[in-house]
Amino acid sequence: MLISTAYAQAGGAPGGDMFVQLMPLLLIFVVFWFFLIRPQQKKAKEHREMVSNVRRGDQVVTAGGMFGKITKVIDETTVQIELAENVRVKVVTSTLTDVLNKGAPVSGSSANDDDKDKDSSGDKSGSDGGGDDAKPAKKSLFSFGSKK
Repeated sequence: MLISTAYAQAGGAPGGDMFVQLMPLLLIFVVFWFFLIRPQQKKAKEHREMVSNVRRGDQVVTAGGMFGKITKVIDETTVQIELAENVRVKVVTSTLTDVLNKGAPVSGSSANDDDKDKDSSGDKSGSDGGGDDAKPAKKSLFSFGSKK
């Protein structure tokens, strides 16, 4: 008789133990709610409001990355956008990613950029007539040679 008999141990209270087991799951749900679900719902609500407030003349960016101007609001889910002269397409409003109002500049540019380009293209030589003090003209992002 080398084998001893095993007796069942008395366990703790089953109600309190279950709460301790569910606590990590509840904590994970709370973390997911505040870091994932709530911000996503907030962003979706802002997008719905932005899209529902589009009107004729607004400049928009589509999900495909095309810039255009709204020429006609057909219904709640469809607008007509002019991409270039006499190029008009119908677009589902949910595919609009950004709405730039009439007076807003297109990302990164301003109304003063045209004035700066005109100033930099002019001759800025000093009063002595030498061209050494002149600032070089702005180069285009897509130009490969010098600007003439």
